[in-house]
Order: sequence, then structure tokens, then C-alpha cells
Amino acid sequence: MISVELAEKLVLAEASDYGTETVSFDKAVGRVLAEPIKADRDLPPFNRVMMDGIAVNYSAIEQGIESFKIKATQAAGDEPVEIENLHECIEIMTGAAMPANVDTIIPYESIAITDGNARIIKTGNKKGQSLHLKGADKKAGEEIIPTGRVITPSLINTIASVGKSELQVKCMPKVVIISSGDELVDIDQQPSSVQIRKSNSYTLQAVLRQHHIEADLLHIPDDPQITHLQLISSLENYDVILMTGGISMGKFDYIPQVLAELHLKTIFHKVSQRPGKPFLFGKYGRGTLIFAFPGNPVATFMCVQRYFLPWLRASQGLGPKSPVYAVLDQDFTFKPALTYYLQVSLQFSADGKLLASPIEGNGSGDFANLAETDAFLELPGDRENFIKGEAFKVWLFESVI
Repeated sequence: MISVELAEKLVLAEASDYGTETVSFDKAVGRVLAEPIKADRDLPPFNRVMMDGIAVNYSAIEQGIESFKIKATQAAGDEPVEIENLHECIEIMTGAAMPANVDTIIPYESIAITDGNARIIKTGNKKGQSLHLKGADKKAGEEIIPTGRVITPSLINTIASVGKSELQVKCMPKVVIISSGDELVDIDQQPSSVQIRKSNSYTLQAVLRQHHIEADLLHIPDDPQITHLQLISSLENYDVILMTGGISMGKFDYIPQVLAELHLKTIFHKVSQRPGKPFLFGKYGRGTLIFAFPGNPVATFMCVQRYFLPWLRASQGLGPKSPVYAVLDQDFTFKPALTYYLQVSLQFSADGKLLASPIEGNGSGDFANLAETDAFLELPGDRENFIKGEAFKVWLFESVI
């Protein structure tokens, strides 16, 4: 049995690059950019007006001219209209391209317009005010977004502005989720008094879907021959296999035996943690990875958050997320010498601290507790008593804070 720290290190050491693919920019949110985004022209592409008002040549103000004849009105998208002398101005709207022979915007708040003439009524105007100059943000050909960034809605704005309708993004691994056991029936079936409905597979599928992986589902009955055939097929056709259940020491847990027969390289089996102690991680042939999680729902959910998602992030070329810490809001005791992942709900205190409230249930099979849980608080295995006010690393579920 190995430590949590070593298990994490061994899992991350198997991060893999799955290549790139082209996707439409409007379907790329959440994916990792595999190419730099460059400006296709200067940004902004022209001297852009930033306030509604009039455009004048500042030389007129320096000469004491305060009243201007409005030669034309120019909206955003109109071709620029130039003045013919310093006594003229252009009434101009935000977003319009500044005419070449004017250089200053006087906003509506500083002028009075009467009979086609604009008179300056507020002093203190400065040359070049309310202008966003051509190329001030980026020059044509300059990099705007580097490769390796997660594409967010705010980046879509920039991507669309430079005309990138298709993007190169990092490929996701091809994943299958395998459940096992004759005690499981599908969600639309009525279980007998000694059966339960499948849930872990759908939980894992939902977690992966949040990360833009559409995983296949497969169920294997408690039969060594079928287990052998299904595992061979999965090992040959997927990059990653996520298993839930069938990896403990039970008489009908055939998966570890079959994996050994198939010469799986077991990187580790059993981690000094609760829940999730029987977790098995291995590698097969060309590089197919197996994350074999215990069948208890809380253990499965914890392991995918703690090990698979950090591995996925590393495989996408992303660095580790900055750790988040929460403060226990009550004393807690856990006696076995194991790293303990305590289910907690989270809330902020009035002074800005992230508080973790323990949600105690009936072990790793108590999946009903997950409905009230926001995160797992990682409590080190070298102590038994954890004191109110102490801060520990917290593994957040998606979209909690």
C-alpha cells in the first residue's frame, strides 16, 4: 500500500499527449488551445471614437474657436467624413472611425447644439481625448492568446474578433467506463430485494462530460470468461478505462485476476486513504491506462476527483491547479492511520474565510450524503484529531465557488 502523495506522483507521470483536432470556435469553450491566436490586423483596426459627441481638430481650440458648424453626422460603420476648415466639426458616434484631419472628441456633455452648430460649454478638453488609437492593443501579426490556454467565453470574444472560425485544440482521450457485478441493474429496471441500480457509471460519465469527454459505458457480469473478452476489447480500443467495482478481494472480483492474465503492468494497487483504499492504477501494452476504482459510490467519486481529473489536466498540457484550503468549523476525529477525505459543505464566513462543515454519513457506500456535499477535505493520515480553525486542502466539486 502506497501513500496518497506517491499515488498522485505515479498517476501524473503517465500523462499523455493525445494530439490535436480542429473544432468550430463556437464549440470550443472548455477545450485547450493548441495554436496561438494572432491579430489578423491592427487592433483596433482604425482610430476608434470612444464617446458620442463632435470630432474637431484641436488646433481650433488652441486658436480660441469655440463654435463649430456640423458638417455631417457619422455613425459607427460609416466611411469617415473630413472637415474642410477649423470651424467645422463632425457629429460622431461611439465606435466610428475617426476622420483623418480631426484628432479630438468633445463629448455631448461638453457642448450645446443649436441650428446645426455645436458650441463648447465646458473647458478642460485635451488633445486626443476619447480616442482608441489604431494598433494600440495589438499590431497585425502579434500574438493575442498563447497556445495552451483553456478557452473561456471571454477568449471567444477575442477569437471571433480576429476571424478564427475554426481552432486547433488538444484532443481528449477516448474513454470507456466499466461497471461490473450481477447485483447491478440498469436505472430503468426494478431491482430485486438484493440488487441495486447502477449509479457510479453515470456519475463518472457526468463528471467526464463536464470536461468535454463523451465516455462509453460497459457493464461486465460476474463471469471470468466474459470479463476476459470484454477487457481485451476495451484495452485495444480505448486510451483510458475507468472501472468502478470488482477490484477488491471478493471471491467474484475477477477483474484483478484477468488483468494479471493479460499482463497488465500494475503501477500500484491500494492507497493509504479512505475512502478508496483498493484503488488500482495500471498500464497495458500500447499505453492504455486503467483507473480501477472501488465500487462504493463515495470512493469512486472521490478517486475520479483526486486522481483522474488532475491526470486529465496534465495530459492536456496544463499545470496543476493552485490548491484551495478551507477551515474546519468544528473539531473532528479520525483514528485509522490513513489520509481521510472528509465530505464537507462549504460556505464563506463574514470575514472571507472558506469554512468546511463535516457531513458524516455511513461510510463510502452512503451515496445519499453526496447530495449535500460540496467537496472533500483532505485530512493527513499522521494524526487523529483535527481542530476547529485549522485549514486543510479541499478538493472542490465543479462549480462550487
